[in-house]
Amino acid sequence: METLKHVNRAVSDARGLITNIFEGRVEHVALITSKKGSVRGNHYHKEDHQYIYLISGAFESHSVDVQNPNKRQMLNVRAGDLVDTPPLIAHAQKFTEDSAFLALSTRQRESGKYESDTIAFQV
Repeated sequence: METLKHVNRAVSDARGLITNIFEGRVEHVALITSKKGSVRGNHYHKEDHQYIYLISGAFESHSVDVQNPNKRQMLNVRAGDLVDTPPLIAHAQKFTEDSAFLALSTRQRESGKYESDTIAFQV
């Protein structure tokens, strides 16, 4: 299932702060904004491992294990949180505030690669 981790700042001084959001292999990063009340996702990935870092706003992250559809989960995500979604976990985000987030993926989003790995699934 999905995991949720709040990312604390690593360094803070007179110049500002540094927050180490993610360590690992990433092939694609997107900056996405979503309006309050909108829904994104409703799919799963066969191979892609996806991470969402919420910059601002809030959303509910709903997920279902496609290999065991009775296994469902809902996480309340706030600014500074990182959601980790492994392959074969269907996911959807319902935005409870206007939001901005980074979507990090372990697979490239070239034409054909994303579509062949992304399967529609109503969460």
